[in-house]
Amino acid sequence: MTSKTMNTKYKLPRITNFNDALHVFDVMLLRKPLPSVTQFNHVIGVVAKTKNYTTALSLFKQINLRGIASSLYTFNISINCYCHLNQISNAFAILGTLFKQGHPPDVATYNTLINGLVVNDRVIEAVELFKKLVKEKLCTPSEVTYGAVINGLCKVGYNDRVVALVGFMEKQGPLKPNLIVYNMVIDSLCKDGMVDDSLEMFYSLMSKGVEPNVVTYSCLIHGLCNFGRHKEANKILKEMNGRGVLLNAHTYSILVNALCREGLVQDAEGVVGTMIQKGIDPNLATFNALMDGYCLRGKVNAAKKVFDQMLDRGLIPSVISYNTLINGYGKKKKIDEATKLFEGIKHKGVKPNVVTYNTLLHGLFQAGRCSSTKELYDEMQNEGVIPNIYVYRTLLDGMCKNHQVSEAVTIFRSLEKSEFADDVSLYGILIKGCFTDKKQNLAQSFLEELSSKGLQPDLWTYNVMIHGFCTYGLLDEAKEILVKMKNIGCVPNSITYNVILQGFLKRKESQESKILLEEMVGRGFTPDSRTFSLLLDLVPDDGQNSDLINVIQKLKPKGIDNSCLLLGSVDS
Repeated sequence: MTSKTMNTKYKLPRITNFNDALHVFDVMLLRKPLPSVTQFNHVIGVVAKTKNYTTALSLFKQINLRGIASSLYTFNISINCYCHLNQISNAFAILGTLFKQGHPPDVATYNTLINGLVVNDRVIEAVELFKKLVKEKLCTPSEVTYGAVINGLCKVGYNDRVVALVGFMEKQGPLKPNLIVYNMVIDSLCKDGMVDDSLEMFYSLMSKGVEPNVVTYSCLIHGLCNFGRHKEANKILKEMNGRGVLLNAHTYSILVNALCREGLVQDAEGVVGTMIQKGIDPNLATFNALMDGYCLRGKVNAAKKVFDQMLDRGLIPSVISYNTLINGYGKKKKIDEATKLFEGIKHKGVKPNVVTYNTLLHGLFQAGRCSSTKELYDEMQNEGVIPNIYVYRTLLDGMCKNHQVSEAVTIFRSLEKSEFADDVSLYGILIKGCFTDKKQNLAQSFLEELSSKGLQPDLWTYNVMIHGFCTYGLLDEAKEILVKMKNIGCVPNSITYNVILQGFLKRKESQESKILLEEMVGRGFTPDSRTFSLLLDLVPDDGQNSDLINVIQKLKPKGIDNSCLLLGSVDS
C-alpha cells in the first residue's frame, strides 16, 4: 500500500511522553488504511525529542517496511538521530539516499549534519561542508547554519576564523549576525583570554543596531573577572545598570565567584543578600561559589551553613557542592565529617565522580588513614569510576609521604600498559619518596628509567633530585644534575639554587658556594632566609677578606642590610 491511498484524516490523540508515543505508533500500524507519513513523522519526532534516538530509528525502519514513503522531514529526523548517536557515516548515507530518491536536501538537512559534526568534535569537517554549501550553492545558509558553524569554531578556539566569518556576514553575507552570534563570539574570545577583542566587539554592537542583553554583559564581566580586571568589570556592571539591563542569577553568580576568589567572602554574602532582596533566587552556581570561597579561607563551618541554606531553599546539591565541602573538611583534617558526607551522597541520588574520590583520598592520606585509601580506591573502580592522572598522583604521593614507597611502586608498575606509564610527574613523586625513605639507589634508577624512555624530567623533578642528593651529602651528584639541567635547556629557578647552595654551605664548601652564589645572583635570584643564615655561619671559617664575603656584601636581601652582615661576622 502506498502513501497515496492512506487515510490522511486520522486524528492523532494527545501525546505527552515516550510511552504514549509508542502506544500511538502501534495503534497507527493496525489502522486500515494506514495514516499519512506526516502523522507518523509527528510520532517519531516526539520519540526523538525524548532522546530515544535508537527507538526513533527503529520506528523509521518499521514504516519503511510497511511501504510508507518517507518524506524529507522523515529523513531529517533520521539524520538527526544518527548524529546524536555519533554515527555520522550513517547520517551521510541517509543524505546519499535522499539524492538517489530525488528528494533535494533542504537547509534543515544540512544544518542537522553540520551541527552533528560539531557535536561529535568534527568541526573541520563541519566547516568544509559549510564552504561546500556556499561555493556550490546547494542551499542558502540560514541563521541556524551560521550559528552552528560559529559555535563549532568557538568550541575549538579558532577565534580568528570566527571573527573573519562574522566580518563576512557583516559586510557581504546574506544574513547579518544576530545577538546570539555576537554573544557566542564574545564569550569565546573571553574564554581564550582575548578580552580586549571581546570589548572591541561589544562596543561596536550598538553602532550596528544590536542592543546587548544580560548574556552579553555577563560574558564580558566573567571574562574580565577571570583575568583580574575587576575595575573594568565594575564599569561594565554600572553601564549595564544604566541601560536598565537587569542582572540575572547567572550574572550574580559570576560576581559572587569573583569576590570569593579575591577572598572577599563577606562581600559575596552581601551580593547574595541583594539577590534575594530583588526577588532573584540564588542558584546552585551561586551557593557553590560561596561555599568554595569559605573553604578557600579555611572556614568550613561557614561553608556547611551555606550548604544547609541551599537545602532549606529546596535546591538539590550537585556533585560539585559535595566535592567542595568534602575538600574543605579534608583540608581542615576533619576527615570523619568528610567521610560522613561522602557516604551520604549515595542516599541523595548523586553519583560521586572522579573528583569526589580523589578529594577524599587526599583527605584520608593527610589524616594518615592509609588503609582506608586502599578500600576507597577499590570501591572507586568497582563503581566504574575510572581513575585519572590526578588520582594516581594523589595515591603515589600519599603513599610515599606515609612511608609506603614499595606499595606506591607496585601501583606505578601496574600502569605500565596505560597512558600514565610515561607521566613525568609520577616519576618525580616516586623519586622524592625514595629519597625520603633513604632509598637513593632506587631514586637514581627511576631517573635512569626516565632517560631510557626518552622522557624529559621537569623542573620540579630535577629540584627533587638535587634536594635528595644534597640531603645525603652527595654533592657531586647534585652538581651533575644541575649541569645536566642547563645542558638540556631546563632553566634552574630560585628553588634549585637555594637547595644546592644550602647543600654546599652545610658541608663548608666555601669555594663552590661562592661560584654557585655568583651564578645565582647573576640570574637574578636572591638567597632565601635559610640560605642567607648558612652563608653568615660560613663567613668566620672562611676569613674576613675572602671572595665569599665580598659576594655576600653585594647582596641586599629584603630586610637585611650590611650592618647585619657585620654583626653576623663579629658575633660569630
